[in-house]
Amino acid sequence: MGLTSMAVLLLAIAAAIVLFALTIWLWPRLGKRSVGSILGRVGMMLATQLTLFAAIGLWANQSFGFYGSWADLFGQVKEEGVVVDHAASGKRLQVVNTQAVKVPRGNVPRVGGKIEKIQVAGVESKINGPAYVYLPPEYFQPEYANRKFPASVVLTGYPGTAEALIKGLDYPVRAHKLSKDKKMQPTVLVMMRPSIVGQRDTECMDIPNGPQAETFFTKDLRNAVAQHYRVGDKAANWGMIGDSTGGYCALKIAMRHPDAYSAAAALSGYYKAPQDPTTGSLFGGSKKLENENDLLWRLKNKGMPPVSLLVTTSKQGEHNYKDTLKFIDSIKAPARVSSIILDTGGHNFNTWRRELNPTLKWMGSRLSA
Repeated sequence: MGLTSMAVLLLAIAAAIVLFALTIWLWPRLGKRSVGSILGRVGMMLATQLTLFAAIGLWANQSFGFYGSWADLFGQVKEEGVVVDHAASGKRLQVVNTQAVKVPRGNVPRVGGKIEKIQVAGVESKINGPAYVYLPPEYFQPEYANRKFPASVVLTGYPGTAEALIKGLDYPVRAHKLSKDKKMQPTVLVMMRPSIVGQRDTECMDIPNGPQAETFFTKDLRNAVAQHYRVGDKAANWGMIGDSTGGYCALKIAMRHPDAYSAAAALSGYYKAPQDPTTGSLFGGSKKLENENDLLWRLKNKGMPPVSLLVTTSKQGEHNYKDTLKFIDSIKAPARVSSIILDTGGHNFNTWRRELNPTLKWMGSRLSA
């Protein structure tokens, strides 16, 4: 039985109920002060708690899609996804195969690149946000001294930490290896959280009478990085990658601001901003603003800009599967859409690791230096 099947969840719930009832029933008989009785009480308590935690864990997994299969749960699925390019009608055009790679970490800038931690002061948004900037080794090599590099903003999910992009998903290591193997052009990575105002989940929006996160990402961040580093300042030089909330932000910002970003990739992204205690009121009661931040609504009611978009999902384990297919089918020219659709994979780092190398290669092919 599959990890996400209802039968497994019901079996776990039934086991928890039965063990709880048995514990109540047998407790008086195990009340003696003997080694056997003590071990029996301990065993009954542990078994009851384990089945209860298993039931809660299975329910949470079904609700949030963390893991799509037992193999996914135990990290046994390693093969990478395949990028498929679609025509505006959703017809498949081309398949690009990829292979997994491992890369040693370097600490000499001209050999392994360099990671710098910066603080971006938002002139227009009035938001100050921390970020990590990965500079590829070519950035420090004499033959590239007069070159301006493409840049890609990389966002975590919510709440997430920027450090997870470096230590958990290995963005700099992967980019270094792909560039070294001539599978990706040297690219500057700007890694950060999408929630740049304390712990509030802004969904990368300019919130009425609130934080102006969209302005920060589309104007302040690009201007600050372009002024401090040798990166291009045109939309064709900039892309955005994100997972979960970061994926929604990437798609939305590229679709709403093609003058700032020409390409966006969403790993397990969604297509409409949620509203809950972590977001607070996002739209100030404006249905118009809510619609404009609903990506499926935009595809039906707005013209498409000339941007390249990549979306990922899994047939089993991801809750965005049906919406992702709708998104792909709704794309109109001059926009272009590509996809990575895994057979199984949940909303977790193991799934995103399988998608990262093909995503970085795809992004590298869409940006210009």
